[in-house]
Amino acid sequence: MARLKVTQIKSGIGGKQNQRETLRSLGLKRSDDVVVKEDRPEIRGMVLTVPHLVVVEEVE
Repeated sequence: MARLKVTQIKSGIGGKQNQRETLRSLGLKRSDDVVVKEDRPEIRGMVLTVPHLVVVEEVE
């Protein structure tokens, strides 16, 4: 199964509560944090909630 490398590029400060909670759920705490997650619909949905705060790349 493919994996997604999610990198936080901007802070969640000043954003909506659900966006800050989504970053936390992804395991991102501060700018330049990187997590690798399984490519599942739940993770894709979380990424679509905060597209302006993260960068997503596919990893093998």
